[in-house]
Amino acid sequence: MGTFDFSVLMRHSDRFLEGFLNTIQVSIVALLGSFILGAILAIFRISPVKPLNWIGTAFVEFIRNIPLLLVVFFFYLGLPALGISLDGFVSGTLGLTIYTAAFIAEAIRAGIQTVPRGQLEAARSSGLSYVQAMNLIILPQAIKIVLPSIGNQFINLVKNSSILAVVAGMDLMYFADLVNSDTFQPLSVYTIVALFYLVLTLPLSFLVHYMERRFGQSDAEARTKGKPKKNKPAGQVTM
Repeated sequence: MGTFDFSVLMRHSDRFLEGFLNTIQVSIVALLGSFILGAILAIFRISPVKPLNWIGTAFVEFIRNIPLLLVVFFFYLGLPALGISLDGFVSGTLGLTIYTAAFIAEAIRAGIQTVPRGQLEAARSSGLSYVQAMNLIILPQAIKIVLPSIGNQFINLVKNSSILAVVAGMDLMYFADLVNSDTFQPLSVYTIVALFYLVLTLPLSFLVHYMERRFGQSDAEARTKGKPKKNKPAGQVTM
């Protein structure tokens, strides 16, 4: 019980593999969903239309200030009271998506506010609508600025996916609990689970750092090309 036994992975490889694949699936779905929803909420938060601004602000502030577990329980235990039943996997994915979207929205909003407002006004004066100007001009710049923050939220999303174990969401942690209850080897089981999570989070972390460097280099090159060239001093004529 107190020593590490790697054979646990071999004996229960089917459970670990199923949980690992389910964790990848929920992470991808929640990642895409939270990014799209977060971008929409960020636009709402800075929208000149007051009702949209109020909706975006209320949603983000409410979700950011309650535990993730409560959000998941709302879908898993709350909706059945309204006649809507969702399994643990769907409930956990929805809760994880909505919870992460609130933090991504705040990051994107901060990025949008760093983009000079003159660019939005110029885009609107050229005939683009507010939504078109945001999608084509402002958001691409804002996302580049806040890419490290968004990347950290995505990494947190993968780790937070373990919340599905609480609602029998068939994720990696859920199957790890089952294996532990059969083997009574928590050190071995949860060490193996930690390694599985590292397989997911480390490449994502390296990808974020790589993209951050690439964007930084491209911005530096753009600024360098935009600088006017200095004229070389004329050489002296010798007699």
